[in-house]
Amino acid sequence: MTSVNASPTTLLGLTDAVPAGNTAIIVPEQNLKITYGALRDNVTALAEQLAATGVQRGDRIGMAMPNGLACVVSFLASSMAGTSAPLNPGYKDEEFQFYLDDTNAKVMLLPPDGLDDARAAARAKGTRMLIADTDASGVVSLREVKERQAIPPPSVDDVALILHTSGSTGRPKRVPLSHKNLTISARNVARGYELSASDVSLCVMPLFHVHGLVASTLATLATGGTVVVPAKFNPMNFWQTAEAYGATWYSAVPTIHQLLLARVKKDAPRPAGAAKLRFIRSCSASLPPQVLHDLEASFGAPVLEAYGMTEAAHQMASNPLPKHGPHLPGSVGPGTDVQITIADDRGNHLEPHERGEVCIKGPNVITGYENNPDANTTSFFDGWFRTGDQGFLDENGYLTLVGRLKELINRGGEKISPREIDDVLMTHPAVNEAVCFGVPHKMWGEEVEAAVTLKEAVDEEALLAFCKEKLSDFKRPKQIHITEAIPRTATGKIQRRVVAQAFAPKA
Repeated sequence: MTSVNASPTTLLGLTDAVPAGNTAIIVPEQNLKITYGALRDNVTALAEQLAATGVQRGDRIGMAMPNGLACVVSFLASSMAGTSAPLNPGYKDEEFQFYLDDTNAKVMLLPPDGLDDARAAARAKGTRMLIADTDASGVVSLREVKERQAIPPPSVDDVALILHTSGSTGRPKRVPLSHKNLTISARNVARGYELSASDVSLCVMPLFHVHGLVASTLATLATGGTVVVPAKFNPMNFWQTAEAYGATWYSAVPTIHQLLLARVKKDAPRPAGAAKLRFIRSCSASLPPQVLHDLEASFGAPVLEAYGMTEAAHQMASNPLPKHGPHLPGSVGPGTDVQITIADDRGNHLEPHERGEVCIKGPNVITGYENNPDANTTSFFDGWFRTGDQGFLDENGYLTLVGRLKELINRGGEKISPREIDDVLMTHPAVNEAVCFGVPHKMWGEEVEAAVTLKEAVDEEALLAFCKEKLSDFKRPKQIHITEAIPRTATGKIQRRVVAQAFAPKA
């Protein structure tokens, strides 16, 4: 296997041993190739520009940027000067305001154009906006910031990245990920898939999530490989891009895999862009076994399903490369340098094939949420973290997930808090009661719907339009059921699964 140092370091320190002339990042739209030497120099310079604006260790640096070179450099520089807090560019004004306020962001990094809601939110919160420009040679710098201020290197225990993870009730939880958490996780991924300097990762996952940041990007940079970063995933030219730059693997949610399969014609030969693939990775949502088989038949590479979450700095388990063991459809594989146990609600460890809550332990796992003692009390026991997922281990340590104890909606890998959508609907003057839930969807895994009771007359179209103004596209209910009463259990409690069963399309 590839030799990967397991000791923690800083994010930029991941690349210390990589020759300066190796290609680190490729931007296909400009056919721009950035070497490791240029990347390290650029990250240091941008971090020093941030320091010159007053950013200090621990300060939160909001980011709303599309995938690309500026996003990668800004993320790494933010983690060196302060703490990176990337946000989904698709958020609406009110959502940006919430996250800027919740993280107490000192500045907001933005691209030169677009993202009007992010700009409006920064103005509303009084957050200084910094524009990240990229010149023709691929150097990223802050517009109108001429000074640079040297910074001491962060320690491995400093928080490099702050993300939010939604719960089924209450406010989103802040997840502080240290340089140690992230670099250990990146090296775990690299070791498990035997990544090396000859590998080329095609990054199609958004870089405001740990999936794209850790698996596609940091794990590749840790081994001196090349990351190809298109501005967005496009099934029309995916294989052309893969062929042009010799992609050896890519990681994606099942939705993206299915979009690629949808373009496969019957009995068509394997795409030329798949010729160099060593494996295909799937993570962040359950991969149907049939999709796994179809991917392997169409693209000629083993499909390895993995299991990750923000609190673990991404990966906890993965099916291995075929030479190291079977990859089992329906299973997310054994733990990858992460301990996994199945426990009951009292913290008792269960036997193989007994179903319970999946719990994890490892140096990549956070030790607590930020400023949330209630969540910490319920989420940790004896050094173990409760994932909220239900599953079982077989006698060989392979993990199978069978359901979610939490009520999150998983739409194409986006974890959505139904409570957040409830609260938005409840702000409509005509809505009396609202319960949001997920329903099965062929492409997205789950789609968002809601049931409401009314105080006064309003139609579904008006409610859908209201949600469109208040919520990101991926969060918006695609159908709202107007009903006389919300289904309840025998004891009078509202349970989302009961509501979903009442309104979900019947098979």
